Amino acid sequence: MLDDLTRRFAATAEAYDRRAEFPRENFELLHSAGLIGLTVAPEFGGRGAGLGEALRVLGAVAKGEPSTALILFMTYAFHASPVRTDAWPAHVYERIAREAATEISLIGGLRVEPELGTPVRGGLPKTEARREGDGWRLTGSKIYSTGSTGLRWYAVWAKTAEPEPRIGYLLVRSDSSGIRIEPAWDHLGMRATVSHEVVFENTPVPLDYAVDLRPPAAWAPKPGSDAAPSLWNALAIGTIYDGVARAAGDWLVAYLKQRAPTNLGAPLSTLARVQEKLGEIEALLYTNRVLLETATAQGEAGQSPTGSEANLVKHVTTRNAIAAVEIGLELTGNPGLSRKNPLERHYRDVLCSRIHSPQSDTILVGAGKVAFGS
Repeated sequence: MLDDLTRRFAATAEAYDRRAEFPRENFELLHSAGLIGLTVAPEFGGRGAGLGEALRVLGAVAKGEPSTALILFMTYAFHASPVRTDAWPAHVYERIAREAATEISLIGGLRVEPELGTPVRGGLPKTEARREGDGWRLTGSKIYSTGSTGLRWYAVWAKTAEPEPRIGYLLVRSDSSGIRIEPAWDHLGMRATVSHEVVFENTPVPLDYAVDLRPPAAWAPKPGSDAAPSLWNALAIGTIYDGVARAAGDWLVAYLKQRAPTNLGAPLSTLARVQEKLGEIEALLYTNRVLLETATAQGEAGQSPTGSEANLVKHVTTRNAIAAVEIGLELTGNPGLSRKNPLERHYRDVLCSRIHSPQSDTILVGAGKVAFGS
């Protein structure tokens, strides 16, 4: 089934990239296959899949069309790790979970702002929730909102308009009043993520849909705290962009076997230099597979890598994925950068791995501090 989904998604990936459009048909196929609610607990109608099974799906989807995989990952992550949702009112979470298990109901976190940037680097959000009557009113703007036009639920990172502001998540249905989507996403790659700007203008939010508000200091990671969210993020991002590199590698092998210049009289695949470079790609992707499988097995066995180690897996696998596609461009020359060939799109997509939080500078500084014992 996953191989079939990969082929079907790959067949329309170029069209979604050119139109920079939410891949709605892909999510219809995922819904038909019962895969949107994959990580939802069985008591809410899902399959209760663990880390390994979810990553297998994300890898197959990403190899076909990676924007679809990135949007799907957000829904998987919210339901896969109870530490994310334990603080939510039970009836609110149950509604979100049952919708994901039975409908095309996607949720995504909206955290980044024009003024603040990513909250991973600190600071209070400008987006503000103000108590009014029996609910909240939300005002602010979020950029790089992955899946914006196709999500049903926004988990919005905001502060409260209180003398001592709390920060956290408010759940907002995407069809609520006072929401405007500005078509700001016009990026190099991952164009079908439609990561537009979402603007909230006095948007009503029910009182109990402010699902997790805490004093700012309470959000600081604590030594020995649950590393599951870091592991999910790191392995999912690594898996998605590894899938892009594997799609590029498959195309490259076929191209090199077919391409036979007249002055050579044989396919490029017969040249030792080409074989060496392809072997270099295989080494990078083999390293990725071992890292991802090892960390996944540790996580499933309850022996999760530390947050720092998980982030290093993300850093190495995404760096290797970029390098693998770049080697393909070295071997193909101009054809690799032609839009008629998918390698050009794969290269644009894989470069986007660098922008996902935590970014490499944060990861490496953190690993260095751990090594120094600080």
